[in-house]
Amino acid sequence: MASTREMRLRIRSVKNLAQVTKALETVSASKVRRAIASANATRPYAERAWRVLIHLAAQPAHANLHPLLTERKEINNIAVLLITSDRGLAGALNVNILRDTLRRFRPNHEQVNYIAVGKKGRDLLIRRGRRVIADFSGLASPPTFLDVSPIGRMVVDDFLQGNHDQVYIAYTEFINMVRQQPVIRKLLPLQVEDGDQPEGFQVDYANKNVVFSYEPDGSELLDQIIPRFTALQIYQSILSAQASEHAARMVAMRNASENASSLVSALQLQYNKMRQALITNELLDIVGGSATLAAK
Repeated sequence: MASTREMRLRIRSVKNLAQVTKALETVSASKVRRAIASANATRPYAERAWRVLIHLAAQPAHANLHPLLTERKEINNIAVLLITSDRGLAGALNVNILRDTLRRFRPNHEQVNYIAVGKKGRDLLIRRGRRVIADFSGLASPPTFLDVSPIGRMVVDDFLQGNHDQVYIAYTEFINMVRQQPVIRKLLPLQVEDGDQPEGFQVDYANKNVVFSYEPDGSELLDQIIPRFTALQIYQSILSAQASEHAARMVAMRNASENASSLVSALQLQYNKMRQALITNELLDIVGGSATLAAK
């Protein structure tokens, strides 16, 4: 049985741990607000760019307007951009998105290459023997668009060069502070049909027949807007994944703080019982000694 000194040390260590988890909860709550604000700031530009793409896609033979819109006849190589966190203590966030991704892209006749964004996903993929061709870890929270642009350039260049016939992105979509949902969707070739807008977009298709005047012409505009829009989708997915990470960590740390408080209460009760038993035993010894002296 533990001594009272050991019980005091255990209570102190649990209280210190509760302070750490409470601090992590506060920091995560602040970071998730910044990630959501950054995602909302880029959404108006993304929605307007999507409206332009929808209008251009309505033209005849829109699949031939740009290589990033063209479906390949044979799918031999697939790239999967997997977005996870760099740190743990976020519950089952990373395990869920990795499990869904590996279940979706099981080994088959197609070569699947992974581009890892985040140390947790990179380590788990390597541990399971998957082929990781690039690693982007240590991004700021939240990152700037310039921080994410190299990922978009790499994905677009590999697709244009024929290294990959399809590109998918796997991340955790932020729904609210207590719900985060794994999402796997095709990034390239870009699908610009009605109703295929990315997650979170609100585009009014009732006005899709509005007349646009382009300067320069449509082909030059597509050369600029499609690669940039692809990078913007990656950027918003990373922001959503980071918001999900901080929200999951905030909930996990809140649960850890509550469990630590409950454990401290239980340990304090046990400590008080031990002290009461020791005091009772000392009183019994004193009373017994006094009775012995009186009898003599």
